[in-house]
Amino acid sequence: MTEHDPAHHVESVLPPLRIGTRSSTLALAQTGMMADRLAEIAGRDVELVRITSHGDTSKASLASLGGTGVFVSALRDALLADECDVIVHSLKDLPTEEVDGIVIAAIPTREDSRDALCARDGMTLQTLPLGASVGTGSPRRRAQLLAARPDLSVLDIRGNVDTRLGKVTTGELDAVVLATAGLVRIGRPEAITQHLELDTWPCAPGQGALALETRSDEASHGITALVGQIDDIGARVTALAERAVLAGLEAGCAAPVGVTASISTAFNADTMAATHSLRIAATVLSLDGQRQITKTWNGASDHGPEGAALLVTELLAAGAAALAPLGSR
Repeated sequence: MTEHDPAHHVESVLPPLRIGTRSSTLALAQTGMMADRLAEIAGRDVELVRITSHGDTSKASLASLGGTGVFVSALRDALLADECDVIVHSLKDLPTEEVDGIVIAAIPTREDSRDALCARDGMTLQTLPLGASVGTGSPRRRAQLLAARPDLSVLDIRGNVDTRLGKVTTGELDAVVLATAGLVRIGRPEAITQHLELDTWPCAPGQGALALETRSDEASHGITALVGQIDDIGARVTALAERAVLAGLEAGCAAPVGVTASISTAFNADTMAATHSLRIAATVLSLDGQRQITKTWNGASDHGPEGAALLVTELLAAGAAALAPLGSR
């Protein structure tokens, strides 16, 4: 189902640029940010096309619905049906398999990729009481919580960011774990009581990044080029390296896998040249959080796919497939 919102009016003879989005508060905030940028670049009207998926209306657990990809398919169907020109996703929601007729035209500058604990009374993971109840819909976060605090009662939850935070406010839960990026984008950073650092708590591949997809047919090349102007090379390199590990492991939504990539730059004063290095760290956990395997790779920033492939080989050789449901994407 689609709804059209007139937005971002610009005097132009060109037809409006139609941007497909989910209708959640977070999705609309993210899409609105991208719409502002595209309207400025394109000098034309932008129209938001709201699309409702089965994942938005079902109360079933995310894993039982097939994971975050359930939110993506309705948007992609609308794009291929020419109901919109561009669609905006949280990159971590995108399945790693490529789709015929669609291309990732831009991965804009990435927001903070860390997870955040949002707890009552300003508590942290270390100060939550024995047996505290913590909500998450992510098998990765569940495993990480149990790895850090086996005593916790980790409960599966659904709903938008405000709904999840509300469970803490009402006392139904002691805490929830959410993405920092989402909290920042909807203007709720004050709910964060602790940032969970990437060196000990790796994020979902692509977390904090957005992906803008367009059709790959020749008639859409102009729109793809337009959207490509907001692509950020650093965000693309790190996010795609993380996703390459996930793809190589054939890890689906039920697999507790965290991957973090970062770029560092060194400047040689003698040659006046900059060298960009990429670091990828990947962790596979058992579902109960009691076992985990971590491997890292360091190399040139333009060798991300090769580095990801090496990491996958090392993780599998170390027994990762015995810990988590891999080969199930």
